Amino acid sequence: MAYQTLILEIDAPLAVLTFNRPDKLNALSEEMLREFSQALEDIRVNSAIRALILTGQGRAFIAGADVRQFLDFDSRTAHEFIRRGQEALKKLEALDIPVIAAVNGFALGGGCEVALACDLIYASENAKFGQPEINLGLMPGLGGSQRLARLVGKGLAKELCLTGRSVDAQEARAMGLAAQVFPAETLLAECRKIAHNLAGKSRFALAQIKRVINLGFELDLPSALELETQAFALCFGSDDPQEGVKAFLEKRAPQFKA
Repeated sequence: MAYQTLILEIDAPLAVLTFNRPDKLNALSEEMLREFSQALEDIRVNSAIRALILTGQGRAFIAGADVRQFLDFDSRTAHEFIRRGQEALKKLEALDIPVIAAVNGFALGGGCEVALACDLIYASENAKFGQPEINLGLMPGLGGSQRLARLVGKGLAKELCLTGRSVDAQEARAMGLAAQVFPAETLLAECRKIAHNLAGKSRFALAQIKRVINLGFELDLPSALELETQAFALCFGSDDPQEGVKAFLEKRAPQFKA
């Protein structure tokens, strides 16, 4: 379908989804959330896509929510807006393919929360991350208080959410928020290289790794290890382990099919 606030480019095995409201620094509107949810569904059902990159048009990844709409919110409409956003990010997190956030500029508020729902975050040198909702008399609503704490720890998450301060790319990397930092002009190309590398791996094994890490983080260690044991065994339900071992022994690139 045609999108008004997004650009979806599919060049199998990769897809690049670009937030496309550059005049608004790609601020999240209700229309963008609806289109984002639909785009994720389109990606989910396309078996040719084996890795996804999210990025933003212009100077921002997503600079936050479109706060003008908040002037008309009450508790009910606020709940509906946040519920719609939460459902979209659950869809994003549940994709069985690797998802890379190529953070090309401002990733504040909802933008930081979208990045946090991705599997890997790579930042340009001019990227900025933060949860500044407190400065509007609000709090994070799209998972920032939860996913951020799980990624960087409770203390740092409290500092960012309570003070509303933003961090640059290097500080984000130091605290474990961004995996790597690249020059702005090479960010997308570097992310494409990483995505192509991931797309060449076993889709089934990648999905199991995502599932076990996401679910296991909430479990006690013995339960999480049992989850890992079961997932490891499930990998042998496909031909990929045999192909991977044969390719390793024969010193060639594997041709995974799952």
